[in-house]
Amino acid sequence: MKQKEFNIPFSGLKQGKHHFNYQIDNTFFDSFGYDEFNAANVNLDVVLYKSSTMLELDLEASGTVNVNCDITSEPYEQPIDGELHLVVKFGEEFNDEDDEILILPHGEHQLNIAQYVYEMLVLAVPQKRIHPGIEDGTLQSGVLDRLNELRPKEKRTDKEENDPRWDELKKLLTDK
Repeated sequence: MKQKEFNIPFSGLKQGKHHFNYQIDNTFFDSFGYDEFNAANVNLDVVLYKSSTMLELDLEASGTVNVNCDITSEPYEQPIDGELHLVVKFGEEFNDEDDEILILPHGEHQLNIAQYVYEMLVLAVPQKRIHPGIEDGTLQSGVLDRLNELRPKEKRTDKEENDPRWDELKKLLTDK
């Protein structure tokens, strides 16, 4: 689904630098069918450099997304930062096979950046999501309490009880 608010009409702009700012919330991700985030609050700054033959876009995003911890399933605010540099050239037909170069047909007058923003933000979130309270020990959770209860009470010591069948096989490795 293309989002109209992410259309940048470049045909009426003068050559030079132009700034655009977007506030992204969870409805943006819902429109892509992405439901990994509980909530989102991301500020996106787009700088468009227009020249006579091409466009250059610098996208910078920063903010937070509310995600569930992979260990405890507790929700927390994950800070994210993302950057993307995109070069837009003009050619015979649309081509977005390259991640950093987009080719638009000569007759186009606007550019939709929603897909690029979506990919940049989803990739900015760490693959393994760990609540910061786990790392510093301040998180109080029923899951962590249960894990601590089930932790082995005593440490195992390696006993030197070997199976004689394995000892004979190990001799084969050392008898070279």
